[in-house]
Amino acid sequence: QVQLVESGGGLVQAGGSLRLSCAASGSILGINSMGWYRQGPGKQRELVAEIGIDGRTNYADYVKGRFTISRDNAKNTLSLQMNGLKPEDTAVYYCKVRRGWVNYWGQGTQVTVSS
Repeated sequence: QVQLVESGGGLVQAGGSLRLSCAASGSILGINSMGWYRQGPGKQRELVAEIGIDGRTNYADYVKGRFTISRDNAKNTLSLQMNGLKPEDTAVYYCKVRRGWVNYWGQGTQVTVSS
């Protein structure tokens, strides 16, 4: 089992920045891809960004140029730097890691962007 704990969410004005962090613990050997997803009010959960063990990244079009995903394999942490936040970025943000064929999810952290 892998345990994930997110932190860094909160309330910010449009145009502001937040940095999300996710700490992985437990059976972390073999974790390959890590990513951030979000679920807005009344919406389905969607990919925000993901990063492979080799550092290659993939971003959703709506965050390209504004968000940056990074990982520290030595510390087993995942981060998401969010700049230029918009009200439509309001959502619960979830950390996800993949280990083998199994996905593990964090509990989520709320991000609210006021206009």
